[in-house]
Amino acid sequence: MDSDMIILDITDKMDKTIENLGKKFATVRAGRANPSSLDGVMVEYYGVMTPLKQLATISVPEARQLLIKPFDKGALASIEKAILSSNLGYNPGNDGETIRIVIPELTEERRHELAKQVKAISEEAKVSVRNIRHDGIEAVEKLELPEDEEKGMEKDIQDLVNEYNKKIENLLKEKEEELLTV
Repeated sequence: MDSDMIILDITDKMDKTIENLGKKFATVRAGRANPSSLDGVMVEYYGVMTPLKQLATISVPEARQLLIKPFDKGALASIEKAILSSNLGYNPGNDGETIRIVIPELTEERRHELAKQVKAISEEAKVSVRNIRHDGIEAVEKLELPEDEEKGMEKDIQDLVNEYNKKIENLLKEKEEELLTV
């Protein structure tokens, strides 16, 4: 692997870290109905743990309501149980055909809890970026380049780390503002 490939690989991995961060942030709800908040819900369906979105359509009929319409009505009870045990703070209502979830208004305390949660998620992303930097620097050392070239590569890698940490901080600020704005 040459030096350009190492930089490309690092950039690609850091882009994926940012993309993953965005997905994780989307699952943290801010008082509005968002189908992606149910992405992590796994339902026991015929003895197999299955993602909810594979068992039902999830729509937003109103700003603060989710409507879950299972493809198989026999899965309704399992879906309801999975939502209750997911610790999302949702209280599903089952009408025999669909499940409705009314998103409650967030209390000030809950908003601050969610802000702490997104801060922790962003810290995980920063750790991931640092690990990518570490792997990149190891790859550069294996190339056995002249010392000045090696130092230059390490500086380029550190510049990338700084750039991606700024992106993480900006995403965190946006999400915190969204959560703390009533």
